Amino acid sequence: MTIKEAQARIKARVWQAVAQTELDLSALDKETLNSFVELVTESALLEIDSELDVSNLKMSPQQADEDDDEFGEEILWQGRPLLSLVFYYTVTNERIKITSGLLGKTHENVELIRVQDIDHSQTFGERMLKIGDITIRSHDPSHPEIVLRNVQNPSGVYEILRRAVLNARKRHNFSYREEM
Repeated sequence: MTIKEAQARIKARVWQAVAQTELDLSALDKETLNSFVELVTESALLEIDSELDVSNLKMSPQQADEDDDEFGEEILWQGRPLLSLVFYYTVTNERIKITSGLLGKTHENVELIRVQDIDHSQTFGERMLKIGDITIRSHDPSHPEIVLRNVQNPSGVYEILRRAVLNARKRHNFSYREEM
């Protein structure tokens, strides 16, 4: 189920609860009632997401051991898409790691020095939930484009990635030359 589908289902459930309640809401104008339902829907989605965070920590205690990198990589940011149990993103000072799967795990890695361009975008609904997508284009032949979907605080994560890429290039004396 996508976030938009979950949002629509929660909103429908809230409207149904409002219709079935014995409260007299006739004093509220339609715009105020719509704003209230939107607020309740967003709050419900964020609460579900935070509950998924808690249950994800309880389900995988070995995740902390995997994150302690024996090669000295510094973890700059970790996160997962809103309402997701199967994707987990990690940005270190050397690479971007994407782990997917609930029972079986798949790992994708993109070295930061291979990253060419980073963009981030938000739809109106994503702006309300403070989430967005980050698109990463790289010279990696197996993953030329990666999208980190429904990331919380996408502009902050974008800045972390941008600085990490610049630092990795500087550390490895790597630069791009554009031809005209």
